[in-house]
Amino acid sequence: MKFLVDAHFPVRLKNWLVENGEDAIHTSDMPNKNHSSDLEIIQRATADNRIVVTKDSDFIKYRIVHSIPDRLLMVTTGNIVNKELIQLFEANFPTLKGLFEAGKKVIEIDNSAITVHE
Repeated sequence: MKFLVDAHFPVRLKNWLVENGEDAIHTSDMPNKNHSSDLEIIQRATADNRIVVTKDSDFIKYRIVHSIPDRLLMVTTGNIVNKELIQLFEANFPTLKGLFEAGKKVIEIDNSAITVHE
């Protein structure tokens, strides 16, 4: 699977995804780095068939109005320290991956649940 990790998250999350066999980039890897606009992120995700990993609710609005990005992982934990974020992914990634592999498009994860939005 391919992921594009938004600027709200540490590069450490991208590195964790790569270390676990996934193809992942961070907005800091893009030409405008962490100043990349939402539209630039969506265009890159679309071109590369990447899942956008974000906290930014603007991506939900794009998805509702324009049906882009194609796949979205919304992290709605609120403020979370990096160690806890990685632990959240470690504990839930097999489920998240399985849902995306099953064709789910918009998945939300918080501190206690995973929600699939149709």
